[in-house]
Formats: sequence, C-alpha cells, structure tokens
Amino acid sequence: MVALQAAESPLVKPSRYFNDFTKVVPPATADRLNERLAQFERETSNQLLVAIYSRMLTDSSLEEYCTRAFESWGVGQKDKDNGAVLFVFLQDRKMRIQTGYGLESSLTDAECFRIIEGMKPFFRAGDYAGGLTLAVDAMIQATKSEYQGTGKTLADQKAPARDQTGLSFVILVLLFVCFKVYLDHRRNRERGYLYGPGGRRIYSPTWMDTLSWGTHGSGWSFSGSGGSRSGGGGGGFSSSSWSGGGGSTGGGGASGSW
Repeated sequence: MVALQAAESPLVKPSRYFNDFTKVVPPATADRLNERLAQFERETSNQLLVAIYSRMLTDSSLEEYCTRAFESWGVGQKDKDNGAVLFVFLQDRKMRIQTGYGLESSLTDAECFRIIEGMKPFFRAGDYAGGLTLAVDAMIQATKSEYQGTGKTLADQKAPARDQTGLSFVILVLLFVCFKVYLDHRRNRERGYLYGPGGRRIYSPTWMDTLSWGTHGSGWSFSGSGGSRSGGGGGGFSSSSWSGGGGSTGGGGASGSW
C-alpha cells in the first residue's frame, strides 16, 4: 500500500459538474453541459459529473483509481449515494463511468458499457464535445426517475451567506450615492441661479435634475436608456459550481478505451 501511494498522485477535485482540465471541449459547450447537470441536481438531487484529464497519475488500475477519486470527492447525497462520474484520460485513451450505490439499479453496468461504446466513434473522430454530450444525455435519461430534488443544488444551499454579504455591500453603496445626491441638491438650492425672461432667480432643480447633475459631478454615471451590463469573463456568464454531499460507490460502472 505504501508503494502504491508513492506511485500515485490524486486527481484534481472538480469544482463544477463538467470539468475539462485539458481544454479539449469548446467553452460554450462545456458551460452548457455544466448548467444542464446543475439543473439536473436541482430537479432530482442526483449528482452527475464529467472529469477530463490528460492522463492517469497512478500505477494502479483504472477502476481502482477512479473508485478512490469518487470516494475522496464524496459524489452524491450522503443518504442516497446517488452520484456518478464519467472519467476521461485523453493520453491514455481510457474512460470510465463510476456509479454510486444509489444509482446502480438505473445506471447499471450494462447501461454504462452501452454509453461508453456510443462515445467511442466520436472520440476516434476527434469530436470530444459530441461524445461527451451523448454521454451526458444518456446518463440523465437513465437516472431521471430515481429521486426527487429540492430545487437547489448543495452548492446553492451554501450560497446564501455569501450572497447576503454581497447584498449588504450593494445597499451601502446605494446609501452613499443617495447621501451624495442629497448634499449636491442642497448646494444647488443654496448657490445655483438661473437667468430667464424675468431676470435672475434661484434655481430649484427637480429630483431627476439633481440626480443627473449630482451623480455625474461626483464621478458616478447612470443611464436610463437600457445600457449594457458586463460581468466577469465569458460575457458575464457564471457557471454553477459543484459541492459534494458525501456519497459513496461500490465500484459499479464500466470502463473502455478508444
């Protein structure tokens, strides 16, 4: 056992449902499949993952390597063991579907073998996105009636605390803006003048005038004409993250090479 551990490096733990550590799948396809698998957990509580690596970093068998990774990550809900992982090792030209205890009756060894056989022609042609899309579709179809979801992923359930912090920051910024506008409004009323046909008179701006003048004068900019909105990389698109639930596997599944 000591010699085995010395000859093995653990696989990088996934942070999403669809994890392409080799960049062989177009980002748009990877994001689309990731969101589909996240939504599947919301609907069924099943956790289906895809993990693509360059090569195996072990002297042990593919089956043993994937079993240890599955157990370490805790794929699936702890009380249901309803997880499955599709492992792909490109340089080794090997792949395996590893299933949790709770999905062995629907995602059977025979079904896993059938899915892998269906992927092989795509992979041999270099169409990894096509083969992986087929696998995701088939794994979802096989397991969709097993369990009922809560409408949230485990990662969703852990998110409110972080979201509340972000909301508090937004509220503080808005309060600051409103206070700055109020001060500018008072300064305009005390110092502003307007010339017209009747001579000079005190300028009393409307709320909208004050908002426009005050915000621009303080370095802020607002637009009411439907301006664009941007976010972090990928045009503001944010992919769902994955969080393990402590699920286990009994070694079920199937392996293959192409």
